[in-house]
Amino acid sequence: MNIRVECVPCLLNQALSAARVLGLGDRAARRLMLRCAEELRWLKWDEPAPLMGRRVHRILSEVTGDPDPYRGVKDASTDAALALLPGMEAVVAAAPDPFLAAVRVAIAGNVIDFGTGGRPAMGVEEAASTALSLDVDEATVESLRRRIGEAQDVLFLADNAGELVFDRPLLDLIGADKVTVVVRGGPVINDATLRDARRAGLTDRYTVVTSGVDIPGIWLPECSADTLDRFERADLVLSKGQGNFETLDGQARPVFFLFLVKCVSVASSLGVELHEAMVRTQ
Repeated sequence: MNIRVECVPCLLNQALSAARVLGLGDRAARRLMLRCAEELRWLKWDEPAPLMGRRVHRILSEVTGDPDPYRGVKDASTDAALALLPGMEAVVAAAPDPFLAAVRVAIAGNVIDFGTGGRPAMGVEEAASTALSLDVDEATVESLRRRIGEAQDVLFLADNAGELVFDRPLLDLIGADKVTVVVRGGPVINDATLRDARRAGLTDRYTVVTSGVDIPGIWLPECSADTLDRFERADLVLSKGQGNFETLDGQARPVFFLFLVKCVSVASSLGVELHEAMVRTQ
């Protein structure tokens, strides 16, 4: 999905929100905003927005002098989600349809995103408490259930730190013996890296690899050879998050997407409402 005009003010708002979330002083915040505004001159309209998101994050890292400025935010989100995990697992296990419940919990975790406005739409606790009330396309969920049952090799494209914990009930139902989780190749906003996967308890349970790049999405032209090989060989690719949707939309191979619609550009492109829960395949 190529970047749209509406993405430009959103990218600047990301920079401003980052300055506020990270507690930057006015001088550093002004420097960050001006650098980002200058960078937008080189914006490429035939590329997805997450590529410019990476450039914004790199400027933020330069201004703060920290290659992973969201580390503290990510750790707090992960720890809060881990505290809620036993309850989420119990709710999923007791649900009339545990698979549907696990899909809803995984999508609910997608609210933990500091790249679309600075602060998540709701807290980790509220996300967990409202998960089972999410309205999802149950017909597509059934299709996903069937495809997972038939698959021997499932590639799970992860999104944000903290959100990873919400993914665990679904990953357990898929089966550790056939799922491989892909995280980012380096810090970018609050997206999950190998360090975050380790903190969330994923590396002890599943095979976890990195995309090889610090883009808040899966941009195949820059992914590692290992990731590309896994992407092509997998029986099923299951993608979490809006950034992955933006970078993978239109790919030739089928992909199942689970995410919350977080911006007007994506909502308009899909013909849906803002904040709608998506279970979508292409």
